[in-house]
Parts: sequence; structure tokens; C-alpha cells
Amino acid sequence: MTAPLVGPYATPRRAQRTARRRDRRVYLRSHPVLFALLAATRRRPVVRIGRTVLVHGTEAYREVLTRVPLDRTAEGTTGGAAARLTDGGLLFDQDGAGHRAARRALSADLGSGAVARLRPLWQGVLDERLAVLDPAGPTPDGRPRDGRATVDLPTVDLVELARELAGVTTAALTACAADPLLLARAAADAAAATARDHLPGPRRPGSADAAARAAAGLTALLPDSLDAMLAVAAVNTTVAALPRAAAWCADAGLWAGLTPATAPALAAELLRLTAPSPVLPRVAAADATVAGCPVARGDRLVLVARHAARAQDDTPADPAAATQAVFGAGPHACPGAGLARAQLADLLLALAPYRPVVVRARVDRRSALPGYAELRVRAGLPAGAGPPSGPARPSGSGLPSGIGLPSGPARPPGTEAP
Repeated sequence: MTAPLVGPYATPRRAQRTARRRDRRVYLRSHPVLFALLAATRRRPVVRIGRTVLVHGTEAYREVLTRVPLDRTAEGTTGGAAARLTDGGLLFDQDGAGHRAARRALSADLGSGAVARLRPLWQGVLDERLAVLDPAGPTPDGRPRDGRATVDLPTVDLVELARELAGVTTAALTACAADPLLLARAAADAAAATARDHLPGPRRPGSADAAARAAAGLTALLPDSLDAMLAVAAVNTTVAALPRAAAWCADAGLWAGLTPATAPALAAELLRLTAPSPVLPRVAAADATVAGCPVARGDRLVLVARHAARAQDDTPADPAAATQAVFGAGPHACPGAGLARAQLADLLLALAPYRPVVVRARVDRRSALPGYAELRVRAGLPAGAGPPSGPARPSGSGLPSGIGLPSGPARPPGTEAP
């Protein structure tokens, strides 16, 4: 079994089903027609529909990303959108030596050194924003809390928290002096406005102009316009991924098993299960064959990262390949994978002492990636119990270590508010 179902993450299957059902609603409600089609065809590794090839299988997905020549600037691809909405020269629309050099530079910027440099920034945000969850603390107006009343407990919107984390991180990566929340919202608006260029389906009238305006608004905030797509990718995957992973933990009762030693593996597994960027749109640059299916130059390739990662399965046949699939493969692997896993692990560790439960969840139907518009949580510990003196810190964070997680059973998912 995969991490959430064994060892320190062992929870009842009913709780796991609750977590999966909630997350599936996010996935299906964000782009219902497209994702319903993908779900209906997922049992075959490759499915052709006209000039569009849907790629579901893990091996077929990897084959496309490592062996099939891809047109980086074609209509409806990430690189194509980047080329049209900016001055060009971005990682996404480069080829050959330029692309390889840019990837090496970006990988260095987002590597282990970046985690060490950026971790104190995002942990500062976590410490400040999550302190309100302490059930033993005072009310916002300074009154002592009624130890018997859960309605008196404060809540935190994890979407807004993730947006601030993404903004702080992206601002540091791009040397942007703008307000982090303003930067994050601009990146989200740019992604939402260009999403229809990435996904199959009709374009709305005026969508191209709206996308251009949103891109201009984002690049105006950045010292270097070439960082626009980095900002879009970093912000939107973070805002999509972190709340969904936290909701899964709350529904499945995974808080009790979280420690600095177990959090990295759980973060990687939750990213596989939620697949924040579920679809990668590409276009073939040459004739090829994928899993026995002929692919012609110019065919649209819809790479379903969610299915390649076997997000629908508790036990993928090849766990390592499935875990990596959410971040691409080969020369198309995401250089920020380590940073994303570290940030999610730190969020989970910061939340775990409060054993949060979900009290309100609303799907975002506008965003480029499946996610929440709002995800409010409150502490699941009995009022008056109080969390440990501080959340556990991962080793090497450069910050002082706090006390570990509290003992005792996790709050049953069935006791949370709808």
C-alpha cells in the first residue's frame, strides 16, 4: 500500500474514501466536460479522437516526454501561450541549446540551495497565520474562549494562506518588490485568462485580449518579463496543491502520523494523489508511435499527468514512476519538484499540531488548475487543550525545533462540519 494507508499513516478505508471523494469533486467541477471525458477514457493508455491523442498510461506518458519531438511554440501549448503573451525567450518556448542552458540555470535557482534560502520566508508566514488556530488562545477581541464551544474557534482560509506563501516564494525567486499577494493574484489572473489556450474546447469572444491584458499586468510587476511563466507556474501549482493536500489529510485523519521524518514522503504521495497540474497540452513536432498508436506531426497530445501518476489508485504498480509523473519526465521534468515537496511538507507539519478539520470548502470554477476558491479549517483538538509550543520543524530548516506532534487519536472525519 502507499504511504497514507500504512505505517504512521494507517487510517480506516472509509476515511480514505472520504478524502478521495472530496478531492474528486474539486477535479471534476473545475473543468467538468474535459475531465469527465478523460475519466471515461482512462482505462486505455492512449486514445485517439480525431487529431487529438489522449495519453493516460504511465509508460506512454513518459515515452512522449522523453522520445517524441514536441513543438514548443504550437497553438494551445504552454510554450505557445508564452510566446504570444510575452516577448519570447522563455524556458517554455525555447529549443535546443538555449532550452538546455535555461533549464540548467532554473534547476540551480530552484534546487536545494533555494529551499534553504526560501524556507525561513514561508515558515514565517505559516507561524504568523496559523497561530490563530490555537484553541486555547483568546478570541479576536481578546476574551477567553469558552472551552465547550467549537463555534467560538477561529478558522483559517488555506487558499488565502497558500496564495500568500506562493507570493512570498515567487517574489523572492524573481526579486520582485511588489506586494506578494498582489503578485500572486496577478499570476493567477494571467493563468486563468490563458487556460483556454491550453485546454481543448471553444474560445470565448475577447478571450485573447483578456489574456494579453492579464499577462501585461503580471509582467509589469516583475523586474524581468522572462520570469512571467515562472511566476505563473509557481503560484498556480502552489495555490492548487496545498489546500487540496491539507483537505485530504483532514478527511483521512493523517495528522497523528506526521513528523519531520515522515512528512516528506507523505507530501510526495499527496502530490501524486492530487496531481495539481492534471493535464499537459503538447503538440507533436514529428511523426512517432506512442504505445502502438501512430502520432502524426501536428497532432495535439493531451498528456494526462493525473492518470500517469495513477492518482486513482492506492497502489500504483510502479510507485517511483507514478510519483515522478506529476512533475513530468526527462528533459520536460519540472525543476521545481523538490521545492514544491519541501513547501508542502512544511505546511503539513505546521498544521499537524492543531489537527485541523474542514468547516467550509468551495471549488474554484475560474482557476486554471483544479482547486478551491475557499477552504476554511479550524482546530480539531478539544478547546482548552492547546497545541504543542510550536510546530515540528524539518531538519536543516535553519530554525529552532519545536515540540513534536500531540499524542492521541485523530479526530474522526465524520465529525467535521460539511
